[in-house]
Amino acid sequence: MGLRTRSPFPLCLALPEAEEGTRIVNGTECPRHSQPWQAALFLGQRLYCGAVLVHRQWLLTAAHCRNSYLVRLGRHSLQGVELTTQLRKGILSFPHPKYSHPKHDNDLMLIKLGQPVQPTASVKPISLSSCCPRAGARCLVSGWGTTSSPQVNYPKALQCVNLTILSEQACQAAYPGEITDSMLCAGDRAGKDSCQGDSGGPLVCDGTLQGLVSWGDVPCAQPNHPGVYTKLCLFTKWIQDTIKSH
Repeated sequence: MGLRTRSPFPLCLALPEAEEGTRIVNGTECPRHSQPWQAALFLGQRLYCGAVLVHRQWLLTAAHCRNSYLVRLGRHSLQGVELTTQLRKGILSFPHPKYSHPKHDNDLMLIKLGQPVQPTASVKPISLSSCCPRAGARCLVSGWGTTSSPQVNYPKALQCVNLTILSEQACQAAYPGEITDSMLCAGDRAGKDSCQGDSGGPLVCDGTLQGLVSWGDVPCAQPNHPGVYTKLCLFTKWIQDTIKSH
């Protein structure tokens, strides 16, 4: 889970929706449908990863979540019947061409859905940010991953946790020699973290998508061991170009 900052920082602007062409510990239940871009990737009946709706027909997730999926959107709980649910099948996947499995470098992947979603209050895309987040920024992570570690306990409802973006120096100190330019760190001294099952889910800062849950130490939520996220501000052109060309 790392952060690289560059100075000076440009003014952050939400990028428009592109045209056609693994983890939450010590968080709280999200307000119902407050994260309408949140998706769940299932293999059969098993939650595999989180994902983020960035276009009516496209999801972003972690490249290490590679597989074929049934996608559930518009959910608050993954149990029972919810009339807001939209089900889709992932038909194409595009891992970043420079993804490195051993290090989880460039850990992102686009998934094309078989059919576009119907935008509603509980299902809608989130915008990408045009610049990288500052150290100290407060951001929100969401997911249905385990709420305890190392014991595994999956929640009934979507969980949210507020985390702070760490400086490059703090990130490197937490994981010496493991942090690359494509990573950023976010954490909390109060033992809050993403955890298993949250991989590929969103890190949202000021209402725009800044990161994807990538990796971290197990047990989760250890002091001085923040979560590591894919730094999406470096990949907006690749994301938009891939969507437009497919």
